[in-house]
Amino acid sequence: MTEKSPIPQDPDADIHDDGDEPAFEWMKPAPKSAAADARPARAADGARESSTKPVTEEGKPGAGPAPGAAAGEAVRPPAERPPVERPVAGQQPESRADRKAAEAAQAGPEPALFAEPLPTSALQVRPPEAEVERRNHEREQAAKAKPLAPRIFQVLLAVFYPVVLLVLAIRAVASPLFLWVEYYRPGFPGDGYGFNADDRMTYGSYALDYLSNWSGPRYLGELVNQNGEKLFKEGEVSHMADVKTVMLSAFGAGALMIIIGIIAMIYLRKRSTGGIRRGLFAGSIVTLVLILGLGTLAALGWQQFFTDFHHIFFANGTWTFALDDTLIRLFPGQYWMDSGIAIGALVFITALLTLIFTWPTRRRRGLSPKNKAAAEESADTDPEALTEAGAPEK
Repeated sequence: MTEKSPIPQDPDADIHDDGDEPAFEWMKPAPKSAAADARPARAADGARESSTKPVTEEGKPGAGPAPGAAAGEAVRPPAERPPVERPVAGQQPESRADRKAAEAAQAGPEPALFAEPLPTSALQVRPPEAEVERRNHEREQAAKAKPLAPRIFQVLLAVFYPVVLLVLAIRAVASPLFLWVEYYRPGFPGDGYGFNADDRMTYGSYALDYLSNWSGPRYLGELVNQNGEKLFKEGEVSHMADVKTVMLSAFGAGALMIIIGIIAMIYLRKRSTGGIRRGLFAGSIVTLVLILGLGTLAALGWQQFFTDFHHIFFANGTWTFALDDTLIRLFPGQYWMDSGIAIGALVFITALLTLIFTWPTRRRRGLSPKNKAAAEESADTDPEALTEAGAPEK
């Protein structure tokens, strides 16, 4: 057989034209890594690039072609550059940096040691409907609820107002001016024991002054008449001392109520809109009711009313005197009846004026004037307009 003679072929043999392919795997040469192949090329390109970079005026290299680009080759943008080849798994990188990069690529991202939820993650959870309704109800109740202090001060104004008016009216009547009007008015009964109007005015003024000053019983006990006799007996001086105690106590209580009332009005002016008006309005109603009730009792039986009044403040037997005693001659029954009428009239008129000036009108409540025609026209387009136009004060 010659070299050119054909080689007999076995029909069962699988013959492939594999060229220079080795017969066994162990005979194949180890493939070189892409990074190792690319490193010499990059080193050569870098040397070529550094030799071609222009030099600026300061002697520093200027902007030249990108590293790794050949001379005359256009620099491609980062999006068009080929990706950097990483070592293939199973291959041993040639440098320590390549090994670190390969280990980081194989290990993947490190897991977070602590994962804190977002600060708004709790807002994503909606409470149950029952809890939402309960909170809304509590919010509405808190909005409708009014502070307790303004209500207390309004009640104090309503309670103190009639007492203060009564004390001020008594103080106005227990004065020399009212005494002068009584003694010189027509129809006032005269003294049948010798006092004229001037004598009455002089001695009566001493008695009224004693009720409002801080002098002792000697202020009246040492007074004498024209004959040199004592003007007031011992029983009269003792009763006037009791009257003075009641009067000073009433004036002191009235002054204290006035101070508390002023404090209450200052507080209500700053903290409660309309609080002063509501307190005085309620107080005026209470005053009118009391005055009308007491006036009715006095009109039905003045003598019984006068007696019961003295029984409240004085002991029995300490306030009854003879007709010729000085207190009866200076202050007869007509004087006390006129004093009661004057006190009731002053309190009634003042309370009535207070009621008028504090009446809760729409303007005083801060509401706009009610216009029914405009409200009806608005109600055609907006059904809630009529309700808002006539909404009461809250």
